Amino acid sequence: MISLNTFDYILIIGFFAITLFIGIYVSKKSGKDSTEYFLSGRNMPWWLLGVSMVATTFSTDTPNFVTDIVRKDGVSANWMWWSFLITGLLTVFVYAKLWRKSDLKTDIEFYELRYGGKPAKFLRSFRALYLGFLFNIFAMAGVTLAAIKIGGIMLGLEPWETIIYAGTVTVIFSTLGGFKGVVYTDFILFFTAMAGAIGAAIYLVNIPEVGGIQALISHENVIDKLSILPDFSNTEAIITLLIIPLSVQWWSSWYPGAEPGGGGYIAQRMLAAKDENNAIGATFFFNIMHYALRPWPWILVALASLIVFPDVASIKEAFPNIADNKLGHDLAYSAMLTKLPNGLLGLVLASLIAAYMSTISTHLNWGSSYIVNDFYKQHINKNASEKELVFTGRISTIILMVLSALFALYLQNAKQLFDIIIMFGAGTGLIFILRWFWWRINAWSEISAMIVSGAISLIFSSEVINELFFGVQGFFPTWAKFPLTVLITTLIWILITYSTRPESEETLVNFYRKTTPGGPSWNFYFKSITKEKNIDIHFDKNWNVISGIKAMLLGCLLIYSILFATGHWIYGNTITAILVTILVMISLYFLLKIWKTLKKKFL
Repeated sequence: MISLNTFDYILIIGFFAITLFIGIYVSKKSGKDSTEYFLSGRNMPWWLLGVSMVATTFSTDTPNFVTDIVRKDGVSANWMWWSFLITGLLTVFVYAKLWRKSDLKTDIEFYELRYGGKPAKFLRSFRALYLGFLFNIFAMAGVTLAAIKIGGIMLGLEPWETIIYAGTVTVIFSTLGGFKGVVYTDFILFFTAMAGAIGAAIYLVNIPEVGGIQALISHENVIDKLSILPDFSNTEAIITLLIIPLSVQWWSSWYPGAEPGGGGYIAQRMLAAKDENNAIGATFFFNIMHYALRPWPWILVALASLIVFPDVASIKEAFPNIADNKLGHDLAYSAMLTKLPNGLLGLVLASLIAAYMSTISTHLNWGSSYIVNDFYKQHINKNASEKELVFTGRISTIILMVLSALFALYLQNAKQLFDIIIMFGAGTGLIFILRWFWWRINAWSEISAMIVSGAISLIFSSEVINELFFGVQGFFPTWAKFPLTVLITTLIWILITYSTRPESEETLVNFYRKTTPGGPSWNFYFKSITKEKNIDIHFDKNWNVISGIKAMLLGCLLIYSILFATGHWIYGNTITAILVTILVMISLYFLLKIWKTLKKKFL
């Protein structure tokens, strides 16, 4: 447990005061109507939204999660989430403008724009409750669990004390300020969180027990954990950590903040942008910061922790009051932070509070927007006034906070949730990518994919089935569980698509006129129906998706190069670092060239 001085308390209390002030300051304008409360009037600039996206994904459980996987499987284990960069950049260069053109209040509202009839209404309502309520509670519980562990190790707080102190301030400014309050506070939260993470990494790498960066990377506990790429001689490792994430996972699975085609709180910010270019700029900025630069401070602390706390037993020995059901490798991050000096300690604690608040506040506002716009207004009170919708949004915000806090008390680690979410979304991602461009996809495609993916995940999680199919003597290797789920789910939803009727002509025409996605599938569809009917549809011959995919690939090369270059500069591999840095410059040059072409097409 740490001891805070007066300066530490000033930093932390001052930070709380600023966030509360922002929430109260914008509360009057935010409460004017539901569009203002959930989207800030759709007039947000790219830089503010981009910073908000980064701040949201910088939660208290993220450094714990990274520490957990680095300690167990090395730096290369991060490819399980680094692979989502491909999805992120596809959203940037292909889907961001489509989302902004849709002019929706939530991404869930998309279902009744793209599909029609009772299946569309069911999808919208079900996803609103599943994502806005159930999943949101799971996600926030994971973040709150991390805060509980940090509070327990660093401050000796009981779980309920951490929840009361951190949760109360968050729910107040989130409830009062709405989306505008969330985004404005995110701006402050981001810089606080980054300063704390970088400051902690620099200090902890240089404590006497570690001895500096050179001693760190040459230590026997660390040296086999340093590789940014998996061991290519280890077939299972290369398949699990690199091949599956890069070839299957990025497009097939649903994960918040990295949904194929965009969605969730990323879509919320694109919908809040003042125009299409600001939506694109915000999303691109987020991907650069999220994947290329932010992971390294956490990785360095995780590696340093292997020297100070080489195993879970050593963490338990140092912090005997930690409950056994909360004990794990992820605790090493919090344990390392107890070695910080006063002043920096206050900043880092403020940064961790910032990380918690930014993520929770976003989830509260995002989840509440689903509950209000896509469930309450559709099924409870269709004639609800704007004042009533804002009030309902504030009440649902409080309820979500309370339930997620209670659930957090039963969780053990953040990776549990990550694995569950990935498996439950396996095989659904391709629909989210294709539904804008393949007219034949209908509501039943999504319903079947959702049901099948969930059912198979539950079946495969059974100990008997898992042992039979993926055990030592099983029919398949252990790494095949995810690809097999994707394959079965994909085959079934494609079969269901062709076995059910397409959406009505009216629905498809209205969707196309609203978003104008273009492409050969839509050209074929409209040619087939305009032979008999006089339908005025404008087709853009310069379909920008091909250029968007080229930009996506160049963007991936750029950001992965920055990631690798940063790592090799830190490791002291000068020649490799210089070569990769040159690759950064080359990929940036060509990306800017193709972006000029894309921008012309957008405008």
